[in-house]
Amino acid sequence: MQDTDPTPVHPETPSLPSVVVERRVEWQDTDAAGHYHYSAVQRWVEAAEAVLLRRLGVAELFGRIPRVHFEADYRERLWFGEAAHTTLRIERVGSSSLHYTFEVRGEHGPAATGRLSVVHCPPQAKGALPWPDETRAALSRGGPQRPESYT
Repeated sequence: MQDTDPTPVHPETPSLPSVVVERRVEWQDTDAAGHYHYSAVQRWVEAAEAVLLRRLGVAELFGRIPRVHFEADYRERLWFGEAAHTTLRIERVGSSSLHYTFEVRGEHGPAATGRLSVVHCPPQAKGALPWPDETRAALSRGGPQRPESYT
């Protein structure tokens, strides 16, 4: 008898980790026009990255993953006192690299979107090194983490 169920049977694929971090746009995050300065987005993304890596149990990566690429598209202004929700997702884990995507949202929708790439490069290393197996496993599964609010 032939199996007629069109759904393939696969082991459950773990989803890549992500986190949402909420912060208020602080005065130091703004420019002379009163809305967020472009550099605030990078700080918010790095704050979300710190939350995510701690939650995944790989906080030892701080100081070992220099940035090699950051890009952002600025779509909407966020104003002093407004809530900024930064969603950071691991998009891909390479042999020695880690690629994130992010979105910063305000009350009127997406304010900034972009990508961040880092490489595994411990302080004494002369260049990028492959991820240890346990680190690769932590970065490759875990799915969405609970949101964190700083407001």
